[in-house]
Amino acid sequence: MTGTDTIFALSSGTLPAGVAVIRLSGPKAFEAAETLVGSLTGSRKALLRTLKRADGSLLDQGLVLCFRGPKSFTGEDCIEFHLHGSLAVVAAVSAELSAMPEVRFAEAGEFSRRAFENGKLDLVEVEGLADLIAAETEMQRRLAVEQGFGGQSELYMQWAERLTRARALIEAELDFADEDDVPGSVSDQVWRDVGSLYEELTNHISGARGGEVIRDGFKVAITGPPNAGKSTLMNALAGRDIAIVTEIAGTTRDVLQVDLDLDGYLVKLFDTAGIRESEDRVELEGIRRAHLTAQGADLVLLLEEIGATSGLTDDEVGTVPVIRIGTKLDRHSAASSYDICLSAETGEGLQILRDAIVQRVSSLWAGSLVPNRTRQLRYLEEASHSIHEALNDGQLDLRAEHLRAAASSLGRITGRVDVEQLLDLIFSQFCIGK
Repeated sequence: MTGTDTIFALSSGTLPAGVAVIRLSGPKAFEAAETLVGSLTGSRKALLRTLKRADGSLLDQGLVLCFRGPKSFTGEDCIEFHLHGSLAVVAAVSAELSAMPEVRFAEAGEFSRRAFENGKLDLVEVEGLADLIAAETEMQRRLAVEQGFGGQSELYMQWAERLTRARALIEAELDFADEDDVPGSVSDQVWRDVGSLYEELTNHISGARGGEVIRDGFKVAITGPPNAGKSTLMNALAGRDIAIVTEIAGTTRDVLQVDLDLDGYLVKLFDTAGIRESEDRVELEGIRRAHLTAQGADLVLLLEEIGATSGLTDDEVGTVPVIRIGTKLDRHSAASSYDICLSAETGEGLQILRDAIVQRVSSLWAGSLVPNRTRQLRYLEEASHSIHEALNDGQLDLRAEHLRAAASSLGRITGRVDVEQLLDLIFSQFCIGK
């Protein structure tokens, strides 16, 4: 892979489709496009053009959009062909482009990597762009927009600038300790601001769990004894048949999962095997997996038929929050020993449960800027540790060095400092064409 090549790829969705967008980027983008459609000199608007093979035969007719670098997504000369979205059209145009010298098919994430290398995006914006493309719910979209459009990067840059100013004043105090140009009150002001920044950073890190949940989903495990209505509840919440429902105890042997969109939040719902004493090896394995699923969840729905005595307690799931649910309300009267009583058959109480789940997940994220990647969190924690050391070290020169390390960690988040080893991993996660 070389940055001097001109690259191309399908940048729109799966074919066939109404429209297919083929994107080119690189030094020969305009030359390659003109080979197919004729002169584009001076073009600054969408053009309706006919694409032809080298032998003059017709390929397709479509729109051509031209973007001169650096005013393009990648910062290079870019061309977009908006064509009829058939497999045959895209294959034929791709074959013509591939036959041109120094023009090749793009690798995964290569357009975005060139945008990064040309200063059009930083790494936080790149990750936000990837999340925006993958977003399935409204909250995932909102979180990705905060990242992808520069809001989060701006916050980290402001923090890094404050650390740089603090270091400059401290180093001035070190260099001119015997002079009157650097009053002692300046040092006090610097450390007050550094202390304030440390609190802001700590609060920001505390929101990482919320960002992770919004991006990856809020995990809810349905547990309880056999025939408590776990599979029926899962089917009712999903609105379709996911799990087999019978009157035979122990029907569910493995963990079943379905993703739900509840008020814009991604909720991953897990149906587990009924928990009871058993000598069946297969059922015992299902029960073991049920315990593991519950212990790794963000919320457990502990089901029991109203009036039954299963003997299950909250201790079954450790420290995970639990909602105790009495089921089969269509057969029994509600009981105060449960947090919620419902009937998955009639739907009574289901909305109350949905609201309770949404309340739990929404409490984790209030729509603010939060880190949502392990990579981001690691560098934020490094920066926090360095600032803490700076605030507590006794030697002024060492305190300045701790602030330098903190600013460097923040720079690594956006990709402004020493991140070459991360680039292949980050950009390989993109689809071809982005």
